[in-house]
Amino acid sequence: METRIWHKQYDEGVPGSVDIPDVALDTFLSNTAQKYPDSAAIIFYNNKMTYAQLNRQVNQFALALQKDGFKKGDRISLYMPNCPQYTIAYYGALRAGGILVPSNALYMPREIAHQVEDSGATYVVALSLLYNRLKQVRDGLNLKKVIVTNIKEYFPPLLKLLFTLLKENKPDQNGERHRVDIAGDADTVWFQDFLKDGGSGNLTSVDVSGDDTAVLMYTGGTTGIPKGAQLTHRNLIANTVQAANWVSDHVSGQSVLMSALPLTHSYGMTACQNWSVYRGFAQVIIPNPRDLDDVLKNLSKYKVEYFPGVPTLYTAVNNHPDVKAGKYDLSAIKVCLSGAAGLPPEVQKEFMRVTGGKLVEAYGLSETSPAASINPVVKGGKIGTIGVPIPNTDFKIVDIDTGEKIMPQGERGELCIRGPQVMKGYWNRTTETANVLRADENGDVWLHTGDIAVMDEEGFFKIVDRKKDMIIAGGFNIYPNEVEYTLYTHPGILEAAVVGVPHESRGEVAKAFVVLKEGESMTEAELRAWCKKEMRAYMVPKFVEFKDELPKTMVGKILRRELLAEELKKK
Repeated sequence: METRIWHKQYDEGVPGSVDIPDVALDTFLSNTAQKYPDSAAIIFYNNKMTYAQLNRQVNQFALALQKDGFKKGDRISLYMPNCPQYTIAYYGALRAGGILVPSNALYMPREIAHQVEDSGATYVVALSLLYNRLKQVRDGLNLKKVIVTNIKEYFPPLLKLLFTLLKENKPDQNGERHRVDIAGDADTVWFQDFLKDGGSGNLTSVDVSGDDTAVLMYTGGTTGIPKGAQLTHRNLIANTVQAANWVSDHVSGQSVLMSALPLTHSYGMTACQNWSVYRGFAQVIIPNPRDLDDVLKNLSKYKVEYFPGVPTLYTAVNNHPDVKAGKYDLSAIKVCLSGAAGLPPEVQKEFMRVTGGKLVEAYGLSETSPAASINPVVKGGKIGTIGVPIPNTDFKIVDIDTGEKIMPQGERGELCIRGPQVMKGYWNRTTETANVLRADENGDVWLHTGDIAVMDEEGFFKIVDRKKDMIIAGGFNIYPNEVEYTLYTHPGILEAAVVGVPHESRGEVAKAFVVLKEGESMTEAELRAWCKKEMRAYMVPKFVEFKDELPKTMVGKILRRELLAEELKKK
């Protein structure tokens, strides 16, 4: 691509464009297994699986699917948290020519039913803990086979025994159990039995091109009914190679990365799983990132070097009492990429002080596989920005009203993205696809993101906010991100979210929802008085509500829409 102003900001050795191999995504695994067969691919509750072992199990899963009649283009839902079974099924289904439908492990019956029905999935791999949710709605779905897996299957022997005796049959907070009885359930099989069905036969070669859809990544769940972004093999290959070339300080076949992000999310899929497999990293898999003690224990024990995450996770690490007391050794951390939400500068600075590692903000969407821009790692970039477009990626900012006029440098507008990682469209949604994928006068197709951004004189971009989240108060535009960033600088605030609420005379006003740090106390009047000293008068939240916690997605992104819904319900 042509040279852009932001290419000057790249770290030394990072190219403006990279070659994108025209291969199927599962080739990453077969190549790495050949290069580093004895290197650890997965570490899960102290149990290690090598790349050779992982590749064999992937082959078995793919062969079992083919023996069961699974064909190229068939869709398969993966309904489970992070675990080795997820990675095996992910690459196994791709190797059999399938299309993956990652399904959030927090989905309730209605939600998983919608996704299975909308995608046309005929196979589901479900964690036993979640099986009864699927069973409740199964009669209305066109499922050929359900494969059930227990979280303990890849535990080390002693832990597996203890889990079986002490926890497997105990109900969790939702009354659900890991131990389920599938005997008598038609077309339902245990994961390990399904693998055995694969045996040691030969896979039928499937002709997969880079333009074939690999993943239906459902998005829009924080704003409306989820829709499936069609990510091709080329999209996902490109984004992995782009991101991998951004970070050069690694040792293939030896470095260690933690997968605390849900692998069902585009961010966890690419920045954790696919990056690890491409580079031959050992992937420390965390099924529940809210178990911060488990996260910290594994970071310390396995000397994790790469720790992709979200701002709420880094905030939690910063404020954990054992981290403050120096009980965990986090000095091995080299690089952390923060995404899914804006990274408050105070959180970024404190995390780097605590660990000594680099924490840089990145930006992307499910529609871009997801990475689109990252701050330079060695140079550090600019705190408070989303960095610069990664190799092979072009950005432009257009006017909000028509989406056609390119805005001058320094002026706000809607961010548009062009690159090999941009999806080919939404699954069975031609209107929505046409709304976001638009050709310019040269015939180049751009993704219109719905995010309001600005580019500075050096080519760094800053997300101001989502178009839909902008608050118009008495004629003034208030961007929740800007208010939230200021609130995060208050020493007593742990988390904050800002939404627009109806107001009789001003149309809308800002309301802040705040979680205080442990031991802190504050009144609404005190916080508003502080805000008046720190931000423009029209930006000061009219109302403040203190809460014990804020609603979040599985990946840790704060759900403003739920806070707004609660507020509107009160009125």
